[in-house]
Amino acid sequence: MGKLSIDQLRERVRGAVVTPDDESYDEARKVHNAMIDRRPAAVVHCANAGDVMATVDFARENGLDLAVRGGGHSVPGFGTCDGGVVADLSGMRGVRVDAAGRTARAEGGATWGDFNAATYAFGLAATGGIISTTGVGGLTLGGGIGYLARGLGLSCDNLVSADVVTADGRLVVASEEENADLFWALRGGGGNFGAVTSFEFRLSPVKDIYGGPMLFELADAPTVLRSFADHIADAPEELGGFPAFQIAPPLPFIPEDRHGDTFALIVACWSGPLDEGERAVGAFRDFAPVVAEHVGPMPYPALN
Repeated sequence: MGKLSIDQLRERVRGAVVTPDDESYDEARKVHNAMIDRRPAAVVHCANAGDVMATVDFARENGLDLAVRGGGHSVPGFGTCDGGVVADLSGMRGVRVDAAGRTARAEGGATWGDFNAATYAFGLAATGGIISTTGVGGLTLGGGIGYLARGLGLSCDNLVSADVVTADGRLVVASEEENADLFWALRGGGGNFGAVTSFEFRLSPVKDIYGGPMLFELADAPTVLRSFADHIADAPEELGGFPAFQIAPPLPFIPEDRHGDTFALIVACWSGPLDEGERAVGAFRDFAPVVAEHVGPMPYPALN
Protein backbone atom coordinates (compact mmCIF):
# COMPACT_ATOMS: atom_id res chain seq x y z
CA MET A 1 0.00 0.00 0.00
CA GLY A 2 1.31 3.46 -0.87
CA LYS A 3 1.74 6.19 1.65
CA LEU A 4 -1.34 8.19 2.50
CA SER A 5 -1.07 11.89 1.70
CA ILE A 6 -2.40 14.70 3.87
CA ASP A 7 -5.12 15.29 1.28
CA GLN A 8 -6.13 11.64 1.43
CA LEU A 9 -6.21 11.82 5.21
CA ARG A 10 -8.49 14.85 5.03
CA GLU A 11 -10.83 12.88 2.76
CA ARG A 12 -10.99 10.00 5.24
CA VAL A 13 -11.73 11.88 8.43
CA ARG A 14 -14.73 13.84 9.67
CA GLY A 15 -12.67 16.18 11.82
CA ALA A 16 -10.26 18.90 10.72
CA VAL A 17 -6.65 18.15 9.80
CA VAL A 18 -4.37 21.04 10.75
CA THR A 19 -0.85 21.43 9.31
CA PRO A 20 1.83 24.13 9.72
CA ASP A 21 0.38 25.95 6.68
CA ASP A 22 -2.95 26.54 8.45
CA GLU A 23 -3.73 29.68 10.44
CA SER A 24 -5.05 27.57 13.33
CA TYR A 25 -1.83 25.56 13.62
CA ASP A 26 -0.33 27.31 16.65
CA GLU A 27 -3.60 26.98 18.54
CA ALA A 28 -4.00 23.34 17.53
CA ARG A 29 -0.52 22.36 18.68
CA LYS A 30 -0.78 23.98 22.12
CA VAL A 31 -0.92 21.72 25.16
CA HIS A 32 -1.84 22.30 28.81
CA ASN A 33 1.76 22.76 29.94
CA ALA A 34 3.08 25.85 28.17
CA MET A 35 6.66 24.70 28.83
CA ILE A 36 6.11 22.02 26.17
CA ASP A 37 6.62 23.49 22.68
CA ARG A 38 6.38 20.87 19.93
CA ARG A 39 5.73 21.22 16.20
CA PRO A 40 3.88 18.18 14.82
CA ALA A 41 3.49 17.67 11.08
CA ALA A 42 -0.28 17.39 11.52
CA VAL A 43 -2.93 17.62 14.21
CA VAL A 44 -6.11 15.66 13.52
CA HIS A 45 -9.18 16.80 15.47
CA CYS A 46 -10.80 13.38 15.64
CA ALA A 47 -14.60 13.31 15.67
CA ASN A 48 -15.07 9.56 16.11
CA ALA A 49 -13.27 6.23 16.30
CA GLY A 50 -13.05 6.07 12.51
CA ASP A 51 -11.02 9.27 12.51
CA VAL A 52 -8.63 7.76 15.03
CA MET A 53 -8.22 4.65 12.89
CA ALA A 54 -7.43 6.78 9.83
CA THR A 55 -4.91 8.86 11.80
CA VAL A 56 -3.13 5.76 13.07
CA ASP A 57 -2.99 4.40 9.51
CA PHE A 58 -1.55 7.69 8.25
CA ALA A 59 1.16 7.80 10.91
CA ARG A 60 2.11 4.14 10.45
CA GLU A 61 2.24 4.23 6.65
CA ASN A 62 4.35 7.39 6.67
CA GLY A 63 6.69 6.19 9.41
CA LEU A 64 5.76 9.10 11.70
CA ASP A 65 5.55 9.27 15.47
CA LEU A 66 1.99 9.32 16.81
CA ALA A 67 0.87 11.21 19.92
CA VAL A 68 -2.63 10.77 21.33
CA ARG A 69 -4.19 13.75 23.11
CA GLY A 70 -7.14 12.91 25.32
CA GLY A 71 -8.32 15.46 27.84
CA GLY A 72 -5.14 17.42 27.17
CA HIS A 73 -3.98 17.70 30.80
CA SER A 74 -0.68 15.78 30.42
CA VAL A 75 2.04 17.63 32.34
CA PRO A 76 4.95 15.95 30.46
CA GLY A 77 3.34 16.84 27.13
CA PHE A 78 2.63 13.30 25.94
CA GLY A 79 -0.20 14.70 23.81
CA THR A 80 2.13 16.16 21.21
CA CYS A 81 5.37 15.48 19.35
CA ASP A 82 7.89 17.02 16.95
CA GLY A 83 7.43 16.14 13.28
CA GLY A 84 4.81 13.48 13.91
CA VAL A 85 1.03 13.28 14.02
CA VAL A 86 -1.28 14.20 16.89
CA ALA A 87 -4.59 12.38 17.20
CA ASP A 88 -6.51 15.00 19.18
CA LEU A 89 -9.50 13.35 20.87
CA SER A 90 -10.52 16.44 22.82
CA GLY A 91 -13.65 16.84 20.71
CA MET A 92 -14.81 13.34 21.68
CA ARG A 93 -16.22 14.12 25.13
CA GLY A 94 -19.53 12.28 25.29
CA VAL A 95 -20.51 10.34 28.43
CA ARG A 96 -23.43 7.88 28.45
CA VAL A 97 -24.71 6.54 31.77
CA ASP A 98 -26.50 3.21 32.21
CA ALA A 99 -28.07 3.89 35.60
CA ALA A 100 -29.73 0.48 35.85
CA GLY A 101 -26.51 -1.35 35.09
CA ARG A 102 -24.41 1.13 37.11
CA THR A 103 -21.94 1.72 34.31
CA ALA A 104 -20.89 4.71 32.24
CA ARG A 105 -19.08 4.94 28.93
CA ALA A 106 -16.85 7.97 28.33
CA GLU A 107 -15.27 8.89 25.01
CA GLY A 108 -11.51 9.22 24.83
CA GLY A 109 -11.39 13.01 25.07
CA ALA A 110 -13.72 13.36 28.06
CA THR A 111 -12.54 15.01 31.26
CA TRP A 112 -13.51 13.97 34.75
CA GLY A 113 -15.63 17.12 34.90
CA ASP A 114 -17.62 15.75 31.94
CA PHE A 115 -17.85 12.33 33.57
CA ASN A 116 -18.87 13.52 37.05
CA ALA A 117 -21.50 15.90 35.71
CA ALA A 118 -23.13 13.04 33.80
CA THR A 119 -23.03 10.45 36.60
CA TYR A 120 -24.00 12.83 39.43
CA ALA A 121 -27.52 13.13 38.07
CA PHE A 122 -27.99 9.45 38.90
CA GLY A 123 -26.24 9.55 42.29
CA LEU A 124 -23.33 7.52 40.94
CA ALA A 125 -19.58 7.98 40.58
CA ALA A 126 -16.25 6.26 39.97
CA THR A 127 -12.81 7.20 41.24
CA GLY A 128 -11.76 10.12 39.06
CA GLY A 129 -8.87 12.28 40.06
CA ILE A 130 -8.81 15.48 42.12
CA ILE A 131 -9.09 18.05 39.30
CA SER A 132 -12.08 18.27 36.97
CA THR A 133 -9.99 19.21 33.91
CA THR A 134 -7.94 16.01 34.08
CA GLY A 135 -8.64 13.67 31.15
CA VAL A 136 -10.40 10.38 31.80
CA GLY A 137 -8.01 8.59 29.43
CA GLY A 138 -4.68 9.79 30.77
CA LEU A 139 -5.62 9.25 34.40
CA THR A 140 -7.09 5.78 33.88
CA LEU A 141 -4.23 4.51 31.72
CA GLY A 142 -1.81 5.69 34.40
CA GLY A 143 -3.73 4.03 37.23
CA GLY A 144 -5.92 6.83 38.53
CA ILE A 145 -5.87 8.10 42.10
CA GLY A 146 -8.72 10.20 43.43
CA TYR A 147 -10.84 11.12 46.43
CA LEU A 148 -12.79 7.85 46.28
CA ALA A 149 -9.82 5.51 45.83
CA ARG A 150 -9.68 4.20 49.41
CA GLY A 151 -13.19 2.79 49.12
CA LEU A 152 -13.62 2.16 45.41
CA GLY A 153 -10.07 1.49 44.19
CA LEU A 154 -8.19 3.29 41.44
CA SER A 155 -9.81 4.49 38.23
CA CYS A 156 -8.31 1.50 36.41
CA ASP A 157 -9.83 -0.86 39.00
CA ASN A 158 -13.27 0.36 37.95
CA LEU A 159 -12.63 -0.08 34.22
CA VAL A 160 -14.94 -2.69 32.69
CA SER A 161 -13.91 -2.46 29.04
CA ALA A 162 -12.23 -0.20 26.50
CA ASP A 163 -12.51 0.38 22.76
CA VAL A 164 -8.94 0.51 21.46
CA VAL A 165 -7.42 1.37 18.09
CA THR A 166 -4.31 -0.77 17.79
CA ALA A 167 -1.14 0.08 15.87
CA ASP A 168 -2.41 -1.73 12.77
CA GLY A 169 -5.47 0.55 12.66
CA ARG A 170 -8.02 -1.99 13.92
CA LEU A 171 -10.66 -1.19 16.54
CA VAL A 172 -10.85 -3.90 19.18
CA VAL A 173 -12.61 -4.31 22.52
CA ALA A 174 -10.47 -5.00 25.58
CA SER A 175 -12.10 -6.56 28.63
CA GLU A 176 -11.72 -9.57 30.88
CA GLU A 177 -13.48 -11.63 28.18
CA GLU A 178 -11.92 -10.13 25.04
CA ASN A 179 -8.24 -9.34 24.47
CA ALA A 180 -7.59 -9.91 28.15
CA ASP A 181 -3.83 -9.27 27.89
CA LEU A 182 -4.47 -5.86 26.36
CA PHE A 183 -7.05 -5.12 29.05
CA TRP A 184 -4.50 -6.03 31.73
CA ALA A 185 -1.93 -3.70 30.16
CA LEU A 186 -4.33 -0.76 29.83
CA ARG A 187 -5.16 -0.73 33.54
CA GLY A 188 -2.28 1.41 34.72
CA GLY A 189 0.29 0.41 32.13
CA GLY A 190 0.46 3.78 30.39
CA GLY A 191 -0.58 5.01 26.97
CA ASN A 192 1.50 2.98 24.52
CA PHE A 193 -0.76 -0.02 23.92
CA GLY A 194 -3.18 1.70 21.57
CA ALA A 195 -5.45 4.72 21.28
CA VAL A 196 -8.47 4.26 23.53
CA THR A 197 -11.56 5.82 21.98
CA SER A 198 -13.95 4.98 24.85
CA PHE A 199 -13.83 3.70 28.41
CA GLU A 200 -16.58 1.78 30.22
CA PHE A 201 -16.56 2.15 34.01
CA ARG A 202 -18.31 0.46 36.90
CA LEU A 203 -20.17 3.03 39.03
CA SER A 204 -20.94 3.14 42.74
CA PRO A 205 -23.51 5.09 44.77
CA VAL A 206 -21.89 8.48 45.53
CA LYS A 207 -23.76 11.77 45.27
CA ASP A 208 -23.18 14.46 47.91
CA ILE A 209 -20.07 14.35 50.05
CA TYR A 210 -18.74 16.22 53.09
CA GLY A 211 -15.34 17.80 52.70
CA GLY A 212 -13.22 20.55 51.27
CA PRO A 213 -9.82 22.21 51.82
CA MET A 214 -8.15 23.08 55.12
CA LEU A 215 -5.08 25.34 55.18
CA PHE A 216 -2.37 25.10 57.84
CA GLU A 217 0.70 27.21 58.47
CA LEU A 218 3.68 26.02 56.46
CA ALA A 219 5.70 25.63 59.66
CA ASP A 220 3.19 22.99 60.79
CA ALA A 221 3.64 20.92 57.61
CA PRO A 222 5.79 18.16 59.22
CA THR A 223 3.20 17.64 61.95
CA VAL A 224 0.30 17.75 59.51
CA LEU A 225 1.90 15.23 57.13
CA ARG A 226 2.84 12.81 59.91
CA SER A 227 -0.57 13.09 61.52
CA PHE A 228 -2.35 12.54 58.21
CA ALA A 229 -0.32 9.40 57.48
CA ASP A 230 -1.04 8.00 60.94
CA HIS A 231 -4.74 8.86 60.88
CA ILE A 232 -5.61 7.71 57.36
CA ALA A 233 -4.08 4.25 57.89
CA ASP A 234 -6.99 3.17 60.10
CA ALA A 235 -9.69 5.60 58.98
CA PRO A 236 -12.93 4.31 57.40
CA GLU A 237 -12.64 3.71 53.66
CA GLU A 238 -15.26 6.39 53.03
CA LEU A 239 -12.73 9.02 54.15
CA GLY A 240 -10.50 10.14 51.30
CA GLY A 241 -8.38 13.14 50.55
CA PHE A 242 -4.78 14.18 50.29
CA PRO A 243 -2.18 16.49 51.85
CA ALA A 244 -0.34 19.01 49.69
CA PHE A 245 1.21 22.46 49.57
CA GLN A 246 -0.79 25.38 48.21
CA ILE A 247 -0.11 29.00 47.33
CA ALA A 248 -3.26 30.66 48.64
CA PRO A 249 -5.47 31.98 45.84
CA PRO A 250 -7.67 35.06 46.33
CA LEU A 251 -10.72 33.17 47.57
CA PRO A 252 -13.27 34.61 50.01
CA PHE A 253 -12.65 32.09 52.79
CA ILE A 254 -8.91 32.92 52.94
CA PRO A 255 -7.90 36.09 54.84
CA GLU A 256 -7.01 38.76 52.30
CA ASP A 257 -3.64 39.46 53.91
CA ARG A 258 -2.68 35.80 53.38
CA HIS A 259 -3.39 35.66 49.64
CA GLY A 260 -0.23 34.49 47.88
CA ASP A 261 1.24 32.83 50.99
CA THR A 262 2.24 29.17 50.90
CA PHE A 263 0.37 26.79 53.18
CA ALA A 264 0.21 23.13 54.04
CA LEU A 265 -3.12 21.78 52.83
CA ILE A 266 -5.46 18.90 53.39
CA VAL A 267 -8.41 18.38 51.04
CA ALA A 268 -10.87 15.99 52.65
CA CYS A 269 -13.69 13.95 51.15
CA TRP A 270 -16.14 11.91 53.23
CA SER A 271 -18.40 9.85 50.96
CA GLY A 272 -20.29 8.08 53.74
CA PRO A 273 -23.51 9.27 55.42
CA LEU A 274 -23.53 13.09 55.44
CA ASP A 275 -24.52 13.28 59.10
CA GLU A 276 -21.24 11.55 59.96
CA GLY A 277 -19.15 13.90 57.81
CA GLU A 278 -18.31 16.56 60.39
CA ARG A 279 -16.99 14.01 62.84
CA ALA A 280 -14.98 12.17 60.18
CA VAL A 281 -13.42 15.26 58.58
CA GLY A 282 -13.14 17.21 61.83
CA ALA A 283 -10.36 14.90 63.00
CA PHE A 284 -8.01 16.72 60.59
CA ARG A 285 -8.47 19.94 62.57
CA ASP A 286 -6.71 18.34 65.52
CA PHE A 287 -3.44 18.09 63.60
CA ALA A 288 -2.59 21.81 63.92
CA PRO A 289 -4.35 25.20 64.02
CA VAL A 290 -6.39 25.78 60.86
CA VAL A 291 -5.76 29.13 59.16
CA ALA A 292 -8.68 28.87 56.73
CA GLU A 293 -11.09 26.25 55.45
CA HIS A 294 -14.03 25.72 53.15
CA VAL A 295 -15.50 22.49 54.49
CA GLY A 296 -19.05 21.24 54.44
CA PRO A 297 -21.60 19.21 52.45
CA MET A 298 -21.38 19.65 48.70
CA PRO A 299 -22.00 17.73 45.45
CA TYR A 300 -19.11 15.38 44.65
CA PRO A 301 -18.43 17.16 41.32
CA ALA A 302 -18.02 20.45 43.19
CA LEU A 303 -15.09 19.07 45.18
CA ASN A 304 -13.51 17.54 42.09
